[in-house]
Amino acid sequence: MPSITKRGDTYRIRVSNGRDASGKQIIETATFHPDPERTEKQNQKALQQFALDFERKVKSGNYLEGEKITLAEFVEKWRKLYAKEQLQETTVEFYDFLLKKHILPAIGNVKLAQLRPAHLIAFYDDLSHKVKPQKGDGDPATYSATTVRRCHACISSILQTAVYWNVITENPCKRVQAPRSGKATDDVKHFTPEQASAFLEALDASHDAGKIQLQHVLLFHLALFCGLRRGELVALTWEDLDLDQKQVSVSKSAAVVNGEIVNKVPKNKSSYRLVSVPASVIALARKYKSEQQQYRLSIGSKWAGDNFIFIQWNGEQMYPSTPYTVFKRVLRQYNEGKDPADQLPSIPFHGLRHTSATLLISQNIDVKTVSGRLGHAQTSTTMNIYSHALRTKDQGAADTLDNLFYGNKRDAK
Repeated sequence: MPSITKRGDTYRIRVSNGRDASGKQIIETATFHPDPERTEKQNQKALQQFALDFERKVKSGNYLEGEKITLAEFVEKWRKLYAKEQLQETTVEFYDFLLKKHILPAIGNVKLAQLRPAHLIAFYDDLSHKVKPQKGDGDPATYSATTVRRCHACISSILQTAVYWNVITENPCKRVQAPRSGKATDDVKHFTPEQASAFLEALDASHDAGKIQLQHVLLFHLALFCGLRRGELVALTWEDLDLDQKQVSVSKSAAVVNGEIVNKVPKNKSSYRLVSVPASVIALARKYKSEQQQYRLSIGSKWAGDNFIFIQWNGEQMYPSTPYTVFKRVLRQYNEGKDPADQLPSIPFHGLRHTSATLLISQNIDVKTVSGRLGHAQTSTTMNIYSHALRTKDQGAADTLDNLFYGNKRDAK
């Protein structure tokens, strides 16, 4: 029979569950909270039923660890036994950020087995209405649906591991619809053909004026002409760039983890790819390679690099934040003194990749080829992101048929 002990306003139920390997008795415990809306007699009846159900679970082996530990406690086990071994360092660091900043303060004290869809729905709703800490004098803003979705993905990953480990029986995240991002594909920021041309001219002008280095010019050309991500660019070595075959091999990506640069392999097989490089960019790369070799000789023993294409002053790998910093500087210098209508838009660095894809689609390059250059696992990903460009082509298709059947008739009127 289970042992029941009154402890203040609650009751502790203890059930013996055999002995461990050392012969020590195993005691499982649970806590019963009386319902203030019920009478004393009703609560006593509920207590007896709760104790019997608890004993039955323990004796049948169906009492899971998730009924004893909180989400926060399980996260510590998950991080040590799963995350550090199975996930990429950048993913672990990002999940740790979400857990510390958003998730654990809200639901970390909930017992794992008692975590319900209602907890998650309430958490997501609260987070979506929570005002971000202010920087400067900007208007107050709440956390985006993207942040909520990322929290949902983090929680779901952790709870699915708990299911695999038989800590809980099901993942409540599967009963909650992930919040929609709310980000329209029209929000994908990119240059128009005219703006892209102006940006390339701005690069040449900045380099001629000694404001940026030749390596920066090459980096931005590879981003624009090949659609490479920032991390992929920074991780490139000269072995990856085949100047004779005019192609670049993408097999790794750089990121910062705990203040250190880490070169990691791509998450998906599709991210491993060979991308053809235009002749003009190859010529630029040859010129920069010669310049880098001369520079290496000039600093002698101070060189500490490992054959990276894009480098710091001593040859070590370029810091991943540098491309963004230099990119924004080029835009700022180009826009100085110009009328707003003549300025380049302040797109993010990733906008160069978007520009590459958008312009290729506008020039009748098929989506499968564009998808391959970008390293997307599925063409549907490319179509979803760049639907703005595809819609433009769809309108062009409609106009073509219109002109085919009615063009002459309109001209005759």
